[in-house]
Amino acid sequence: MKIILLFMSILLSGCVGMPDSVKPVDNFELDRYLGEWYEIARLDHSFERGLTQVTANYSLKDDGGVLVVNRGFSTTDNEWKEAEGKAYFVNSNSEGYLKVSFFGPFYGSYVIFELEKSNYQYAFVSGPNTDYLWLLSRTATVKPEVIEKFEKMSKARGFNINEIIYVHHD
Repeated sequence: MKIILLFMSILLSGCVGMPDSVKPVDNFELDRYLGEWYEIARLDHSFERGLTQVTANYSLKDDGGVLVVNRGFSTTDNEWKEAEGKAYFVNSNSEGYLKVSFFGPFYGSYVIFELEKSNYQYAFVSGPNTDYLWLLSRTATVKPEVIEKFEKMSKARGFNINEIIYVHHD
């Protein structure tokens, strides 16, 4: 039994790492980050494949964690899809490094490595490795210079920017 628990601990802890080239933002303020965000760009994965008009809404849970509600429109099924999860800080609550779960006890990394500081208008987010990448914004569109900065910073950190999908919003 102890061996199984040890194996599960190692397996689960591996999912909350981050790429060596990524460093979470510091002086992070969760209260300012809460609310609705639009997904502007992403590296595609099966859980988001075919979705447009993707948003993420973050709100405070009673236990101090974050309720995460992701929503997107499936053009294939012609319907809205929604996933609800939870997130908690990995280290300090002033560091943009959280673990998020949509599936029971399994957590993945949510690492904010760039954040517009004055009004929290956009965020660049990584997962546990360079296969996971998002550009989030408070608005459904961003200025070209934000896209350029996102691509430049992402490429410098080893993300394959040639595979980025830009999300359509009505």
